Amino acid sequence: MSCGCGSGSGSCAPRQYLTKEEKLGMLKEYKQELEQELQGIKEKMEELSK
Repeated sequence: MSCGCGSGSGSCAPRQYLTKEEKLGMLKEYKQELEQELQGIKEKMEELSK
């Protein structure tokens, strides 16, 4: 059963030690989120400039 924090492990404490692969995967996900945010900003700026 999950505590609702989103980890799915049932524990709220994040792991302290991640592998290089896990860190790289997290950074890639974060980069994708930032790119999507940037695209949204560009679209909003285009919309507002009309």
